[in-house]
Amino acid sequence: MQRIYLDFNASTPLDPRVAKSMRAAMEEDNGNPSSLHWAGAPAKQIVEVARQQVADLLKAKPEEVVFTSGGSEANNFALKGTFFAEADRGVHIITTQIEHPSVLAPCAFLERQGARITYLPVDRTGLVDPDDLRRAITPDTVLVSIMHANNETGTIQPIEACARIAREHGVLFHTDAAQSVGKIRTHVDELGVDLLSIAGHKIYAPKGVGAFYIRSGTRLESLIHGAGHEGGRRAGTESAVLAAALGTACSLAADLGPMRVVRELRNRFWASLNAHVGEEIVLNGHPHQHLPNTLNVSFLGHTGADILTQLDGVAASTGSACHSGRIELSPVLRAMGVPERIGMGAVRFSLGRSTSVAEIEEVVERIVAVLRSS
Repeated sequence: MQRIYLDFNASTPLDPRVAKSMRAAMEEDNGNPSSLHWAGAPAKQIVEVARQQVADLLKAKPEEVVFTSGGSEANNFALKGTFFAEADRGVHIITTQIEHPSVLAPCAFLERQGARITYLPVDRTGLVDPDDLRRAITPDTVLVSIMHANNETGTIQPIEACARIAREHGVLFHTDAAQSVGKIRTHVDELGVDLLSIAGHKIYAPKGVGAFYIRSGTRLESLIHGAGHEGGRRAGTESAVLAAALGTACSLAADLGPMRVVRELRNRFWASLNAHVGEEIVLNGHPHQHLPNTLNVSFLGHTGADILTQLDGVAASTGSACHSGRIELSPVLRAMGVPERIGMGAVRFSLGRSTSVAEIEEVVERIVAVLRSS
């Protein structure tokens, strides 16, 4: 049975060009990038070239880019860094009910430290209403954190409108762009954000590296204390190898041409499913305002886990989990108001640069066979 990978939102394979840049960095990286002598200079050069590549993707300044261990660290940095830096001004943070755990868990932690958190609702398509944000802002609001695109449904949030509202009230705005970088435009000035998170393994770089955009002049408490690495923002000796990998990945991600092909494949996938089993499926997420690679579908009368088990060799993700014989919807689908009878059958298929027409046709054939045999 042919193995087919349709879980690119979970993690992407390492791009060969990224791997090549890592090998080159390994050959040159003999010293500490922070050392001032000859051994550290090549490593320092690698890190700064990579920083520029990340900045170019975001249309930011290189000094506004901090390398991290991944998107989770960047999200923690945004929330905790703002709270502890701005606690004298206010303790109110606004986020949404559909954020990644690396946002929701730090919010829960900060609530124990005295923060007041407002969790905005979303509609049936997973969209936040900017008017809800406007009503939620108070004089002691210090940060708004809304993801750019949802990892489960692919729904793209109205970040520009939400960031504009935050700015009107003098409130910092953060977006978790782990899923959107490399798939749609993520220029920081167009979005209007002050803080933005990137995860390397979502854009064909290795796991264990990410980046955090911090607009110049933004006050944050460091998440990791120590020496003055990363412009004094994040202590710890930089990895020239991982920086090179992320820099190359961001340079490649700047070309959104491949995503047009992926979007066509995703739409072909959805159209083919509708043509063959339309009465047995429901789309989860916004029908138009979504990532080009993401398709979240519920199979009526089935559980997502059962569907995936029978789709032998197809790697995808389910939107529900079975605990003690009871189906539990993901927090995202529950926040969207998806009925349990629909949400229990949710499966997320996420395509990537290497996905082929033949693979999509094969998956549709397997799905049809599974549904017809049940």
